[in-house]
Amino acid sequence: MHTFNWQAWIDKEVYTAFPEADKKPVIGISANYGDGTCKLGECYYKKIIQAGGVPVLIPPAAERHVIINTLERIDGLLLSGGADFNPLYANEEPSPLLHGINRERDLPELLLTRLAYNRQIPILGICRGIQTLAMALDGKVAQDLSLASHPDNCASPIKHSQDADRNEPTHTVSIAKDTILYHLYNTERLAVNSFHHQAVAEPGKRFRVTATAPDGIVEAIESREFKSVMGVQWHPECLDNGLPLFQWLVKQAAHYRETQLLHDNILTLDTHCDTPMLFHQGADIGKRDAKALVDLHKMTEGRLDATIMVAYLPQPKQGETFSSKVNFNVSGPTDYAHLIFDKIEAMVQQNSHYLSIARTPADLFEDKRHGRKSIMLGIENGLALDGNVSNLKQFKQRGVVYMTLCHNGDNDICDSAKGCNTHHGVSHFGAQVIQEMNRLGIMVDLSHAHEKSFFDALDISSLPIVCSHSSSRALCDHPRNLTDEQMRALAAKGGVAQTTLYPGFLRASGEATILDAIAHLEHAIDIMGIDHVGLGTDFDGDGGVRGLADASELLNFTRLLLARRYNKKDIQKIWGGNFLRVMTQVQASGNS
Repeated sequence: MHTFNWQAWIDKEVYTAFPEADKKPVIGISANYGDGTCKLGECYYKKIIQAGGVPVLIPPAAERHVIINTLERIDGLLLSGGADFNPLYANEEPSPLLHGINRERDLPELLLTRLAYNRQIPILGICRGIQTLAMALDGKVAQDLSLASHPDNCASPIKHSQDADRNEPTHTVSIAKDTILYHLYNTERLAVNSFHHQAVAEPGKRFRVTATAPDGIVEAIESREFKSVMGVQWHPECLDNGLPLFQWLVKQAAHYRETQLLHDNILTLDTHCDTPMLFHQGADIGKRDAKALVDLHKMTEGRLDATIMVAYLPQPKQGETFSSKVNFNVSGPTDYAHLIFDKIEAMVQQNSHYLSIARTPADLFEDKRHGRKSIMLGIENGLALDGNVSNLKQFKQRGVVYMTLCHNGDNDICDSAKGCNTHHGVSHFGAQVIQEMNRLGIMVDLSHAHEKSFFDALDISSLPIVCSHSSSRALCDHPRNLTDEQMRALAAKGGVAQTTLYPGFLRASGEATILDAIAHLEHAIDIMGIDHVGLGTDFDGDGGVRGLADASELLNFTRLLLARRYNKKDIQKIWGGNFLRVMTQVQASGNS
């Protein structure tokens, strides 16, 4: 063996420049297990390196601390091939056709996949990996190929466990157009290899099938939720034509890293959520709850720094009492609002190391510096005043940052967009309320207001006004949305309009998605300018669309903004900077 001067090599190849290496996306690869050994086929990590990524091996360990800390340090996830899944994880008994399983891998990989998915980490599943995606994310895997063929497909079965070398394609797959695969290969027919006994039987609601074998076996799936998640049934790491899939994963991982770094350096604020509406069902913002779209877990996963949680007060119809509309025994609307704030504060106190009540923009930035999430308090429906303007001072002292003048129905302050034109705009009492809000430094929120109420309030207020969760009527003709005229008037007075995710305010028909939310945002930017827009999700008030279904998915919003070439400064404006500008101005003018 020739001697090797490794120190000279380091001096020449590493230390002659700074930085010592370019930063590249880190791709975690799930490891196989056999004979007491954690192992991986060389083609996986070599293809990652060839695609421009940095591979790291993830052992099959089910400990949550291991999994979560690993996920915090990777930019993408590759689910590798291997043995079949134990059907007990799908609540099924084993079929006589079941082949060999690997008990060491199943649970760790199911947990790893679900937690990576929650964090929006790009994922590529290969062979067993596509089955892992289906098993972990509400799809179904057939225990044997003979149980997986589509019943309407009459093609003859083909051999899916080839004897030929792994680098030899042995059958073809048909690729659907307008899919990731089609854009990667620009073809509807691709030759692939095949080594599997199980197969995806149903992709589940989160995925769509993007490629099939001639006998109907599912060969590829991809996210329906505009996420960077894809699975293929063949082994591209062994094929000459396999590199594009790894390049896709590494590219998506680079975008994920860029988005994460941006969130490290901006403050993200959702200006309207209704999670307290679920308190009577036992929802707790300190615990992950399937009922709630916003909690501490989901805020962390979606990199949301702060949200304004409102005390929502339903508007009684004529002849109804307020107490009949709510689920707590309270004396009236004001008492109810305080009860909701008491409950929020108690939950925050129980999680005080990680969560805080913020009253000012400065509080938000202080929480961000200390690694805490923030909750701000708002009121949805001026009914909370119970006809007494002096109650505003109590709410100001509690830290309420805005009050929506009305909700769905006219109240004693103003007419609603879904009301009966009771006052022909803002009432005399409503004018007093707006003036007192100006004096105290509470933002006036005109979401839900009738157009006449909107323009009246704009004239009455001496300070900028906000619409905490309102979209664009030009794109969806709904009375709750803002006309272009309203938007221009709002911007001229220095105010902001926050695009909302309520599906019916984004599309008049059909399913609304994240793309509709972006379209409404960009229309508002076209009309108002970048300094007057933002996002108010209305999560837990029936807000949420495919691609932005809950707070854990808000990272996708930033990713799409980056893809549209918005710069850091403008993304910060959209992510609450504009809203906080108005809050700062209003609070500075207030006198509590």
